[in-house]
Amino acid sequence: MNVNKVIIVGNITRDPELKALPSGAAVATFSVATNEVYTKDGQKHESTEFHNIVAWGKTAENIARYMKKGSQIYIEGKLQTRSWDKDGEKRYRTEVVALNVQFGAKPSGSSSAPAGEDDWGGMDEPAAPASGGSTDGEINPEDIPF
Repeated sequence: MNVNKVIIVGNITRDPELKALPSGAAVATFSVATNEVYTKDGQKHESTEFHNIVAWGKTAENIARYMKKGSQIYIEGKLQTRSWDKDGEKRYRTEVVALNVQFGAKPSGSSSAPAGEDDWGGMDEPAAPASGGSTDGEINPEDIPF
């Protein structure tokens, strides 16, 4: 059995770039930074990894529309390595192809939505539990947003 699955939760390092292929397919490219804090020899260290991300279709359009540099994002995808020749030299690039994406919390004090839109295009933030603060394990079907 073979598995090619990647899960990344991090912050977008540059505004996503949306392009349309000649076929009309939308593709968005951007990068995500993930941080790791660890202790070595009694000293605190931090390392950052940068991941190249590619998204296709409606996912690409939504990412380009609602996400920007600094936005937190959850990505499930697969690793893919592309190769091409440039000036007679073989070049390689390993990317995460996004298959499932969830946007992080809406940044406070700023809107990442286009002007005139005060929500995430129908992607509402989770509602607080009904009065009493407890859901008692019951889910009301009318509360499900889809």
